[in-house]
Amino acid sequence: MNAAQVAAEWARVFTLGKARGKIAELFERDASRAQRMSRRACGMLYDFSKTALTEESFAALIDLAEAADVAAARDAMFAGEKINTTEGRAVLHTALRAGPDAVIEVDGVDVMPEVRATLVRMADFAREVRAGAITDVVNIGIGGSDLGPAMASLALAPYSDGPRLHFVSNIDGANIHDVLKGLNAATTLVLVASKTFTTIETMTNAETVRRWMAQSVAEPAAQFAAISSAEDKAAAFGIPAERVFGFEDWVGGRYSVWGPIGLSLMLAIGPEDFATFLAGAAEMDAHFAKAPLTENLPVIHALVGLWHHQVCGYKTRAVLPYDQRLSRLPAYLQQLEMESNGKRVSKTGEALSFGSGPIVWGEPGTNGQHAFYQLLHQGTQIVPAEFLVAMQGHEAELAHHHALLVANCFAQSQALMLGRDHDQPQRAFEGNRPSVTMAYEKLTPMMLGRIIALYEHRVFVEGAILGINSFDQFGVELGKALATALQSVLEGAEAEIDSSTAQLVAFYRESLT
Repeated sequence: MNAAQVAAEWARVFTLGKARGKIAELFERDASRAQRMSRRACGMLYDFSKTALTEESFAALIDLAEAADVAAARDAMFAGEKINTTEGRAVLHTALRAGPDAVIEVDGVDVMPEVRATLVRMADFAREVRAGAITDVVNIGIGGSDLGPAMASLALAPYSDGPRLHFVSNIDGANIHDVLKGLNAATTLVLVASKTFTTIETMTNAETVRRWMAQSVAEPAAQFAAISSAEDKAAAFGIPAERVFGFEDWVGGRYSVWGPIGLSLMLAIGPEDFATFLAGAAEMDAHFAKAPLTENLPVIHALVGLWHHQVCGYKTRAVLPYDQRLSRLPAYLQQLEMESNGKRVSKTGEALSFGSGPIVWGEPGTNGQHAFYQLLHQGTQIVPAEFLVAMQGHEAELAHHHALLVANCFAQSQALMLGRDHDQPQRAFEGNRPSVTMAYEKLTPMMLGRIIALYEHRVFVEGAILGINSFDQFGVELGKALATALQSVLEGAEAEIDSSTAQLVAFYRESLT
């Protein structure tokens, strides 16, 4: 990366950003704008024409990506180089869905035989469980060990023909209590997902479930499996090696749904549909690796995001899936984007002179229309919207429902752009609110894999252009460390703490007397 050239390209992009006009007027001047500012790939129509980007500003963003050596950074990631520089690790979630002939080396060793062997073990285990007496599976994890499979299992509910899935993540006792209520311990399988098998929230919940199961099951550990690299700690818990599924340190938690962390999903939809899910992601990987930058969906998605956040100054982005089964996608993307790119320093440790990642939020349509869309249309803060919608639903007998859903999605992006004049200011809509739309035929395992991989690579490209490490997450450490220390204080230990925290601790102790 040539820092001076990158700075010069940023300056050009910012200059064009200041001169941006109204989106509707761009359509008036160019009858072919929709076609030229859209791309089709991997079964998806990606329409970014309802943004203020012009051909000139889009070309400038492409030049910025080239100056930042995005292609070289991408190639280094796929090759297994240690691009997570602060932790000295490769970044190879893509290896978990690579094809049967792939050879990917880390430190001179091909990692693919072990990846394939683990997938075979997962499939064998899944078939055994699906053919047996297990009716319910409780996945205990947190962060990436929870959000990925929880989001994906809901998204692929029409393909679920295995045991019912339940997810426990929060240390709040209400979470585990409400999940266990009504379950039959004798027919419940528990997955404990923790790479180190020491995550305090996960292990506290696991111990609680084991005690619950021991009340009615002679050998509770026999109904546990571990998703962990700490085989010794899992064994101490009572879980034998054949029911421990590990993964390497080159797979970050928020990128881990493709491997053992996705075991709960495989149990629900079966190994065959899980393989299709992986194939969808691999297809997007191949597109990202080979397509020119000007045609590359992850690159374009990232450049649109940078244009809106860094150039236009929009502080948040709303992810708006018009699909009830994608209701957990915004939460999943919150972690993916905000944990990855919510950084204050560059790879070299220098303070950033610009904002890094935006705040990501959202809810499914049409529910959001009757909640926060008021602000999207008439609020003083402009929020770029990202619409996702399938052209077909899974319920053929309810096709009229789906047609109304699609109509609402298309209407919202149109309304955000066009606005409306009115004599009463309260009824006027300013318009000129940007959005992108990702349209696809149907939310299948293949398509879900493509969508998630698209967002993964978008995060990577944004980080590469911003010069930050998207693959560490040291910001989560301090609060966890202080919580461990404060637990003993809550129980009566003395410690020097600030007066506000001391007051809160005192209030807690008073409530117990």
